[in-house]
Amino acid sequence: MTNDNFVRKHKTSEPVVAICYDFDKTLSPDDMQAQGYIQSVGYDVPKFWEACTKLARDNDMDQNLAYMYKMLQESEGKLILNRKTLEEYGSKVQLFPGVEDWFERIRHYGKEKGVIVEHYIISSGLKEMIEGTVPAKNGAFEKIYASCFYYDEKGVARWPAQVVNYTNKTQFLFRIEKGVLDINDPGVNDYCAPEDRRVPFRNFVYIGDSDTDVPCMRLVNAYGGHSIGVYNHETGDKTKVYKMMYENRIKYFAAANYQDGSELDQLVKCIIDRTASNEKLENFYYKDKKEFTANMNIK
Repeated sequence: MTNDNFVRKHKTSEPVVAICYDFDKTLSPDDMQAQGYIQSVGYDVPKFWEACTKLARDNDMDQNLAYMYKMLQESEGKLILNRKTLEEYGSKVQLFPGVEDWFERIRHYGKEKGVIVEHYIISSGLKEMIEGTVPAKNGAFEKIYASCFYYDEKGVARWPAQVVNYTNKTQFLFRIEKGVLDINDPGVNDYCAPEDRRVPFRNFVYIGDSDTDVPCMRLVNAYGGHSIGVYNHETGDKTKVYKMMYENRIKYFAAANYQDGSELDQLVKCIIDRTASNEKLENFYYKDKKEFTANMNIK
């Protein structure tokens, strides 16, 4: 397959801000599987996760492959595990306050500032369930990178098609950076000059809640981007965000309250404002650098 078979995004005259989100406990208060699916197959939620952990440890297995296997195994004779079923479970997933209209509202704010805002999901959860949520059905996300199943000719889930864990999450940041969004597009490995990258890392915002987000947060931080740790606004438990702040994993933290005027809302809008100004400076820098390079032999 040639690179021409893939649709890519190219750099625009307006700067792009890519806001990347974990899902469970970032946009939703709990694991998506624990909000209907686990109960429907007759499992106690903690015991289901304990069984997944034991399966992974006993077999040197990836934790995410373990939970996907258990989902397939426990569904047998109880329900048909297909896209429709998983999307229906996803439609029932609870979201934090303000999430449903957050994406369009922030996109609109960026437009007013001359900035294109794009929203991306990078999650170890299930893509099919995320696609069943209201924001996804409303077209909130530019791309959803998450674990998903392979389906047979009858549409039944049979095998993992994609597994996203905390370490391989970072690959998707590079895809977004270059506009090479298809997971099978090898163009992500092609050289791209810094000034030609569609979304430079300084224009990334990564929002997550725990250690599984650390590799992405570290990468974004290292190149001048913005990492935000969120915590459940109802419990007020800041243990994880304090830990991430202490270890320099995040630059900011806020309650997972996405409503207009919330601390998180104000923080992200400030980042958009700053990006609008910074990108004007970057344009001057690259313009002057280009002129200097063209005339550097002049004495």
